[in-house]
Amino acid sequence: MTRFGEVRRSWTSLNGTMMNCSGGRMPWGSWITCEETVNGPDVGPDYTGAPNVSLTKRHGFVFEVPADGRGDRQPVTAAGRFCHESVAYDPRGGHLYLTEDNFGYASGFYRYTPPQDPMRTGRLADGGRLQMLAVRGRPNRNLAAAQRRHATYRVEWVDVDDPAPAFPYTPGQPAPTSNDTALTHVARQGWAQGAAYFSRLEGAVYDDGVVYFTSTQGGGAAETSVGPIVDGYGNGHGQVWAYDCRSQVLRLVYESPGPDVLDFPDNVTTSPRGTLVVCEDNTSDNFIRGLTPRGDLFDIALNRLTSSTGADRSNDEFAGSTFSPDGHTLFVNIQASRGMTFAIWGDWARLGV
Repeated sequence: MTRFGEVRRSWTSLNGTMMNCSGGRMPWGSWITCEETVNGPDVGPDYTGAPNVSLTKRHGFVFEVPADGRGDRQPVTAAGRFCHESVAYDPRGGHLYLTEDNFGYASGFYRYTPPQDPMRTGRLADGGRLQMLAVRGRPNRNLAAAQRRHATYRVEWVDVDDPAPAFPYTPGQPAPTSNDTALTHVARQGWAQGAAYFSRLEGAVYDDGVVYFTSTQGGGAAETSVGPIVDGYGNGHGQVWAYDCRSQVLRLVYESPGPDVLDFPDNVTTSPRGTLVVCEDNTSDNFIRGLTPRGDLFDIALNRLTSSTGADRSNDEFAGSTFSPDGHTLFVNIQASRGMTFAIWGDWARLGV
């Protein structure tokens, strides 16, 4: 088998979902894909204005896809109906950690505890418990606001009793429940119990007992409400957080001082040496950045794409970074209407990755 890329076979692994986003690789040999929407026949139009009357199923869930086959197309509803972005699984504690990218509102950091151990059953079962992160002794702590260097918080988890809401509607007619109401239904249950506010949580990855995740617009002046905010909840240029699963301690790894340093971090993965590989999603130059667990930031790559007609595509975002199992190849996507995937290999150790 070549190490430099060869398509052997392909197939449809999943269909019937809507607006799937980052997701995450599972240690038992599956991929969890995440819907970044709460559209359905029971809610009104989303930000696009497109009616939902023709839809027949609720969306806003996560789905499991075997790496070597086709998924069963059944949502894991107990893992929540909200604007999912990515997931990361802790095989020691048995929790699936989930990020929420609720653009105009405060977002939450969640964990789902399945009813059976997927490391033994080989699948993520429905019917478990969903919880939301709260800072211990500091209810509704606004972690989207600027933080002190390497800020550290002890956390607790509050239960979400209604993780998969279904709203009343009449088939063939516009639903009376607004999309904004549905977007925040799950989070508001956590906020009522003191859950923390984040800004647009996106990429997440598990590495050696720690879940790293990004907050795309975190790190600026605090918002005065939980939303809606027209230009996105959060006034900063990005944060990277680390949650120690065993000690239940949340630590700020990095907070951007400005757009020229780190601008809107999105998807993230780790190298075999523990370096974070962070994809940017902004409106100008988009980089792939390297970030050590100690908070040292450096550049890996810069998007300098041009189209076949010569148009500048440097504002197309990087996404979906992941290493091959042997650490030899970094796969990364350009997310755009004309998307593409790159396979990058080199002397990663020499680069400090």
